[in-house]
Amino acid sequence: MSKAPVTQAIRVLREHQVTFTEHLYKYEERGGTTVSARELGVDEHCVIKTLIMEDENRKPLIVLMHGDKEVSTRNLARQIGAKHVEPCDPKTADKHSGYMVGGTSPFGTRHIMPVYMEAGIAMLPRIYINGGKRGFLIGLEPEALLKVLKPVSVEVAV
Repeated sequence: MSKAPVTQAIRVLREHQVTFTEHLYKYEERGGTTVSARELGVDEHCVIKTLIMEDENRKPLIVLMHGDKEVSTRNLARQIGAKHVEPCDPKTADKHSGYMVGGTSPFGTRHIMPVYMEAGIAMLPRIYINGGKRGFLIGLEPEALLKVLKPVSVEVAV
């Protein structure tokens, strides 16, 4: 397979001296974390989705969630003090993050956005998260994600 790309996410991780592994896989449209987990041979619970959402004022935010779970937007809104939270449409998400949906990384986004992370992610020994391109995940310890992103812990998984 081809060489791993050097994305903005990779530049940010290198700048913060984060140790990570690079994992390329064959991207499948609408395959999501089910496909990436299968291709990497890892538990889908350890593959972390990066979701771009907006509150009632159209203010963007990032939600990090286990691959095998969904986000309760009602609980998220309640926990972050918003009236309403909903996923962005793909075009808007791309604009906020600077990445294409399916290749969105929480590292090195175009615009600085608050990051909310499902609490259980910090308990995992290793996570796999998008490296900034479709078909490209990076493996790292959750502590590295906490150090670089300083996410707010939430409990919104369903």
